[in-house]
Amino acid sequence: MKALLSGNEAIALGAYHAGIRVATAYPGTPSTEILTELAKHDDIYAEWSTNEKVAMEVAIGSSYAGARTIVSMKHVGLNVASDPFMAVAATGVNGGLVVVTADDPGIGSSQNEQDNRYYGKLAGIPVLEPNDSQSAYDLTMYAFELSEKYDTPVILRSTTRISHSKAVVETDRERPQNLPALGFKFNAKKLVTLPAHARELHKVNVERLRKLAEASDEYEGNEEIFRSPDFGIITAGISYQHAMQIFPDASYLKLTFSYPLPENKIRDFASKVKKVIVIEELEPIMEEQIKAMGIDVEGKKYLPLCGELSADIIRKAAKAADWPGNLEHNDNLEPDYFPPRAPALCPGCPHVGLFYTLSNLAIRRADDDKKLIINGDIGCYTLGAQPPLNAMDACGCMGAGIGYSQGMYHAGLNQKTVSLIGDSTFLHSGMTTLLNAVYNKAEGLTIILDNSITAMTGHQPHPACPYTAQRKPTKAVDLVAVCRALGADSVETVNAFDMKALKDAVTSNLEKSGVNVLIVMGRCAAINKEGRGQKMFCSPFDCVKCGTCLKLGCPALKIGSNGTVEIDQDLCFGENCAICAQVCPKHAISKLDGGN
Repeated sequence: MKALLSGNEAIALGAYHAGIRVATAYPGTPSTEILTELAKHDDIYAEWSTNEKVAMEVAIGSSYAGARTIVSMKHVGLNVASDPFMAVAATGVNGGLVVVTADDPGIGSSQNEQDNRYYGKLAGIPVLEPNDSQSAYDLTMYAFELSEKYDTPVILRSTTRISHSKAVVETDRERPQNLPALGFKFNAKKLVTLPAHARELHKVNVERLRKLAEASDEYEGNEEIFRSPDFGIITAGISYQHAMQIFPDASYLKLTFSYPLPENKIRDFASKVKKVIVIEELEPIMEEQIKAMGIDVEGKKYLPLCGELSADIIRKAAKAADWPGNLEHNDNLEPDYFPPRAPALCPGCPHVGLFYTLSNLAIRRADDDKKLIINGDIGCYTLGAQPPLNAMDACGCMGAGIGYSQGMYHAGLNQKTVSLIGDSTFLHSGMTTLLNAVYNKAEGLTIILDNSITAMTGHQPHPACPYTAQRKPTKAVDLVAVCRALGADSVETVNAFDMKALKDAVTSNLEKSGVNVLIVMGRCAAINKEGRGQKMFCSPFDCVKCGTCLKLGCPALKIGSNGTVEIDQDLCFGENCAICAQVCPKHAISKLDGGN
């Protein structure tokens, strides 16, 4: 059977056909669709976990119980999950355990572009890298076999281009009808990582890695394509597809089992060609290991360390390095220019009013050396840092904003701080930092932007939602009760679309002492079931061209041909937002009579 699948869809189907019982994840682009697809199956258990660490721990427990299990996350998610990940790398598994890390070269939707192949080397476990949707499907099933044969978790490393590109896949297997019986194997010396046990486990793992290196050499998926003795390329992942466009006549060693590297196969390949280059995105991980074998190769001397590779980037490197290939520019390969699209919060976004309020407060405080410092977080609301709102001063990773503010307080900084965090992210990694603020008496205001969903990654539920990943009803966490239980001195809620109430709530909370929480409540525009109501209209006769409403950054607002503000009716969220009407000093914006 053939199907047109993205890499993520192919991984999900491969895991399902491999006979998994449990799938866990925390949403994050570019990995999200794996769990979304798996959650459609009623004969497995699939969950959006509270965070990646929890997802890893649930997956490990499932594996220990004898179930084949997959856990997926974006590259930075593995940082969050690294503690239990390193533990299971030491203990090994029972049922096959596959850890999907979806890296993001080019930083399309992340805060960095780290190369998670290093995690395989750090943990001493195998890394598999698909180069298209077909290999994503095949490698996922192979990963479970490898995991169980060598008693190890396996990293399946995708990248943005692999995860989201579609290709025809031959899905030649079906889900097993009779899954192996579950069973926990009692073995404290293997599973309880006391120092005495861990020392022995490390010796076992070193020997396991040696055997995995032999397996990599024997693996047929590490494919040699010999075309010419003059020029050979060692590559993996999406880099193979790009390289083939520029060097169609070269010989290739196409790796899918990329750690441990197949040393004997690499030596044999290098002996057959006069010149060898290594083409890989991001870090020179393969190149450095191959050079350590004493093999003369080139790569990162000419190829960039940053960003996604493309056929054009490889072509330019080939010209600079005098590598033989198809170096004449072909406009059919890829365009030279993509029209820019400025990132912006959506029309009707409940975060807009808060950022506008904070931006104005920060400006007013600037003249007396008490400028408001706004520490943010990862999510849709990171876009509040963009012009014209300019309402975020520091943001590093999920949950960090609350911690940043505490550090500034304890350092003795005079300025007031605000910590911004989303509802999903608060449950992911904000609760412990708020608890830390309470315990260590770090005064400040935490604002939870509660839009009732995990929005940026495609509207996945979280523990404050009344349903699970598989759309089953569940008990929703009460954020107000949680914050009070953590010991916050005050916890208030406010409507995200009521600008006066919002301003009053933020201002009054900034003047309070203690650890305070303000929950700004407004449903994400994409899931708002109440409808948009009547659209808004700006009267060209009343508009004085002051530009106040344009400072909201709403994509529905624009300057018309006569210089007055116009509202795009196709984009406008309508009267259920109406923030623009509330900030207009001349009341030039009102509901459009008779329209919906």
